[in-house]
Amino acid sequence: MKPVKVISYGEILFRFSPEWDQNLSALYIGGAEANMAASLARWGTPVAYLSKAPENGLSRQVMQELEKAGIVTDRMLWGGDRIGAYYLAQGSDLKHAEVVYDRKYSAFSEIQPGTVDWDQLLENASWFHWSAITPALSQQAATVCKEALEAASRKGLTISTDLNYRSKLWQYAKPFQVMPELVQYCDVVMGNIWAAHNMLDTALDTVALEQNSKDIYLEQAIKVAQEITEKYARCKHVAFTFRFSDAPTHNLYYATYYNNGKQTVSKQYETNDVVDRVGSGDSFMAGLIHALLEGYDAQQVIAFAAASAYSKLFVKGDFNKTDKAAILKLI
Repeated sequence: MKPVKVISYGEILFRFSPEWDQNLSALYIGGAEANMAASLARWGTPVAYLSKAPENGLSRQVMQELEKAGIVTDRMLWGGDRIGAYYLAQGSDLKHAEVVYDRKYSAFSEIQPGTVDWDQLLENASWFHWSAITPALSQQAATVCKEALEAASRKGLTISTDLNYRSKLWQYAKPFQVMPELVQYCDVVMGNIWAAHNMLDTALDTVALEQNSKDIYLEQAIKVAQEITEKYARCKHVAFTFRFSDAPTHNLYYATYYNNGKQTVSKQYETNDVVDRVGSGDSFMAGLIHALLEGYDAQQVIAFAAASAYSKLFVKGDFNKTDKAAILKLI
């Protein structure tokens, strides 16, 4: 297997964005962890994507597209019957009700515990990334995810997670009944204060938050980050995003980074020209990982991650195709 810095683990998906008036639908390759990997590859960080797909011509074409994006695919698992999919109108937000999932019986969701040689698959890498979407699929998927985390921990890899909360996926258990056991392996946690509350049962002053004040949001971010680093001794880096939208093409955005007892805040971005919201959080995660691997200081870390996320809002599809130089100009 080709040596890389980062391995990103999660379910490969097709995204369909119907255009009913034209009887057409755009087709994109997606999935949070693939999106993240595409950004890292774009910015020159060697990255491999680890998922499972059926042995057929369509899957091979998908791998070719990932390779074109600079993602290494030689750690892929093969087998099963189908690649999962989701349906979402162009420009809509995954967190809202518009998304429809078609992921049951996918090759990835049917990986069986005890069947993967994780120690071999995680060779020649220094970082392992996963997201909360994977354990949301089923208890079986959560068990397999834990196997991967145990192996990554044994091998001394830095481990990161994205607390991306998808309420439609959590059917078999409450997130806070599953996620803490997995997050204990993480060095880096990214998400937002509401997702942390839902998934890790961290405290949140919901009454104060009703004031819709940036000062209160930032105050809560410090408290939640402190609680996470206290509960999960291995975690040294916590990043939160704040995204607000008043219209289909509007977005106000800023983010925080907590490390060594100090919170650093990004600049605030705002636009009325959003093209596609999908993958913005994944771009933030990629920006965070890239910046940490590059040895940036705290302000540079959050600046690059936030600018990465903001840049994705203007790119159609799931992958962010913005070059690093363009992102640096946004800082």
